[in-house]
Amino acid sequence: MSLDRLIESIKRTGNPTVAGLDPKLDFIPDFIVKESFSKYGETLEGAADALLTFNKGLIDGLCDIVPAVKPQAAYYEMYGWYGVRALYETIKYAKEKGMYVIADGKRNDIGSTMEAYAAAFLGTTKAGSGEFEAFGADALTVNGYLGSDGIMPLVDVCRKFDKGIFVLVKTSNPSSGELQDRLIDGEPVYLMMGRMCEEWGRNLPGKYGYSGVGAVVGATWPQQLKELRDKLPHTFFLVPGYGAQGGSAGDIKGAFDKEGLGAVINSSRGIMCAWKKEGCAPEDYAMAARREALRMKQDITAVIG
Repeated sequence: MSLDRLIESIKRTGNPTVAGLDPKLDFIPDFIVKESFSKYGETLEGAADALLTFNKGLIDGLCDIVPAVKPQAAYYEMYGWYGVRALYETIKYAKEKGMYVIADGKRNDIGSTMEAYAAAFLGTTKAGSGEFEAFGADALTVNGYLGSDGIMPLVDVCRKFDKGIFVLVKTSNPSSGELQDRLIDGEPVYLMMGRMCEEWGRNLPGKYGYSGVGAVVGATWPQQLKELRDKLPHTFFLVPGYGAQGGSAGDIKGAFDKEGLGAVINSSRGIMCAWKKEGCAPEDYAMAARREALRMKQDITAVIG
């Protein structure tokens, strides 16, 4: 199962983290932006080229110490088809470097439309007599609040192509409780969604005890994180909210099982913008990201053992 590969990469690197690749031009050193604009002008194509160059440098600096990357689709789609091409090339390059790729698209629909999303990010698309991977990610973030109609088409594709999904359960944003904390028959909505992940995951069992249906649970809610870990023994967690959003290593401790597994912790701006925080030479941005990733690893493993 797909998430087995992620767990094996975490074991290999000793590092339960994922680097979020959510680039903005403001995050990218000027020398990269200027070079891309010199080739393509100050255009969407030039901007997308800068994103891709920046990402490749980060991947080169991280691929042997960080098991996974998580590109957020919106940061590429805003540059039109040039940005979408940069997303494709980013996923391809990361996989060539041996990294597990979580496409962060938070897709949400039903029936044939969700089948199309599943084919795009996780499966294959037919074109004439051929069949091709459109993006080829290893996993996709999805919104499960349309119920099983929006999840089962993904589960079928995951089973066929050995891929995984992460379902939004308790998100890291401050207003998540407006809906997710509401009680139905005395139980919060986020817990009901988590139980559904356990049920959907029965269709995608994994050899380490975790299914191919994971859950997104924010580091900004440590009490709920621990509660969900206790009640969802077969659901692997993708944990955003560490670092820039305020979550600390102590906050995410409850996401892990007694073996130190069960979750992967995301950092986006903390890693991408490490060169700015350090005040190092812009040309050293990839090594600054590497240093931040190693610091993060030490921070988290010191808490979880």
